[in-house]
Amino acid sequence: MLSVKKYSAPSAEEPDDLSLFQSEVKGVKPLTQDTYVPPQPARKIAVKRQQKAERNAHASFEFSDAFEGFIPPQGALRYCREDVPAYELKQLRRGDYSPEYILDLHGMTRQQAKMELASLLHTAKQEHIDCVCLVHGHGTGVLKQALPHYLIQHPQVRAFHQAPLEYGGQGALLVLLTVDSPFAKKR
Repeated sequence: MLSVKKYSAPSAEEPDDLSLFQSEVKGVKPLTQDTYVPPQPARKIAVKRQQKAERNAHASFEFSDAFEGFIPPQGALRYCREDVPAYELKQLRRGDYSPEYILDLHGMTRQQAKMELASLLHTAKQEHIDCVCLVHGHGTGVLKQALPHYLIQHPQVRAFHQAPLEYGGQGALLVLLTVDSPFAKKR
């Protein structure tokens, strides 16, 4: 059977909890507040801006508008660096290389196109990509005339050729790039 105890108020002889607690902590010295202030983390926005500026600096390449490399006047738009075998150019023409990145330059100014081209070439180098496609379109022909001279200036460009129809035909270029990796694709 359950026994039920009735609550009774503490008598004057029994000490209450507060007085027991006070008697136990009598003579205890309170702790002083710690004055150490942890360092504030760097502002993420400033760090991201700095990282973006560094990426842009690494990706930038100064293309000259005054430089004009030799482009054969007859036939398709093409170029092959001296140390690259001529059959690489033939493979580009036939579409044996398929681009992993396609950069659409429609509607861009020359300056914007230069910046985008430099970024693409930098990214392709980092990603160990050997073939990209540049779509310049027909339009007024400003980019079509400027792009080959920009590409010839860049040390990573091995060869380029007017793209096959499936990649843009006369409005695009397939660009073959140097890949600095022991695991590079061998074609």
